[in-house]
Amino acid sequence: MLQGKKIILGITGSIAAYKSAALIRLLVKNGAEVQVLMTQAAKEFITPLTLSALSKRNVLIDFFNSENGNWNSHVDLGLWADLFLIAPASANTLAKMACGIADNLLLTTYLSVRCLVMLAPAMDLDMYAHETTYQNLEILKSRGHIIIEPASGELASGLSGKGRMEEPEQIAQKISQSFNQQKQLSGKTILVTAGPTYEAIDPVRFIGNFSSGKMGYAIAEELASRGAKVILISGPTHLKINHPLIHKIDVISAQQMFEAAIQNFENCNAAILNAAVADYTPAQPEKTKMKRTGSQLEIKLIPTQDIAAELGRQKKQNQILVGFALETNNEIENAKSKLAKKNLDFIVLNSLRDVGAGFGHDTNQITILEKSGDETKFELKTKTEVAKDIIDKLQHYFI
Repeated sequence: MLQGKKIILGITGSIAAYKSAALIRLLVKNGAEVQVLMTQAAKEFITPLTLSALSKRNVLIDFFNSENGNWNSHVDLGLWADLFLIAPASANTLAKMACGIADNLLLTTYLSVRCLVMLAPAMDLDMYAHETTYQNLEILKSRGHIIIEPASGELASGLSGKGRMEEPEQIAQKISQSFNQQKQLSGKTILVTAGPTYEAIDPVRFIGNFSSGKMGYAIAEELASRGAKVILISGPTHLKINHPLIHKIDVISAQQMFEAAIQNFENCNAAILNAAVADYTPAQPEKTKMKRTGSQLEIKLIPTQDIAAELGRQKKQNQILVGFALETNNEIENAKSKLAKKNLDFIVLNSLRDVGAGFGHDTNQITILEKSGDETKFELKTKTEVAKDIIDKLQHYFI
């Protein structure tokens, strides 16, 4: 499955480093060439000799090899690799990667690679749950890196919870899947809308919603990881995205998002409309800041232009249109109505009544309803995993 693939395996200072021996064996068995990079701390958990014997290559630790006088070039390594995998990835290394610190060969190589980056975190329960670790992982995700979520179970500290590095067999499987997926949508151009819209009341106030944009950004990243060119039209959000296949268009209002979507849809193979677009906007926004008067204030609202409905009217026979429905009641009926009225191929439903779903969460629980009448319900998952489910469904429409 990995025949001829060149993989750099970075090993950091974690008790889970012992799993790297089995991981190397699996990768080599499946045809990959594996070059091991270790930090100094990793040597305390597993010996370079063991890893060298399994990979059939000298393990690289320092910039300069005093034994043979060779310089270990991080630039050459970066050009060589098809995949840069760090397993285990300690909290310390994740923090340095997020900040761009390059104080060892592994980290300098990370800054030089041009290939896919995958990370398998391993650390104790509280370290993984710490806000700093969460923020660092979000930064690394925004760069298009794939995070192999740690498993739950008994940890070296004696605590039990999330933090165990995923098992080598599962990591090897995810690597194979990533290589298989990289070109599945190659040649496709897909439009994605994400985030909220802000409708101005005056120069400093607006009508908005609680959308964070996390779901839409996860969809854009998943599409790009499978080789698609992505046009991401994003409302205001703090999220960052950095992938060569993603072209981001920043908008603020529903009207701006409408215009950007109409302008770009014609040349797209599909559109996924995830943004939480305002249904109404102030009829006459004030040009100067409104002052408190103490009396009742009434703001006249007018409907915004319906992006999904307009794209549904313009859709050609070979274009796919995907919508979203966030509902609080009569979920299935409302989603089916939207599916039909707006000429969607399928719609992704999630309910605010489901715990852990909706705005602001890192998880979501969806049901996909198709024009054919098929319904597929999924369990609660991270938004990254939900994005995979949605794009898996989309791919069936291109077959």
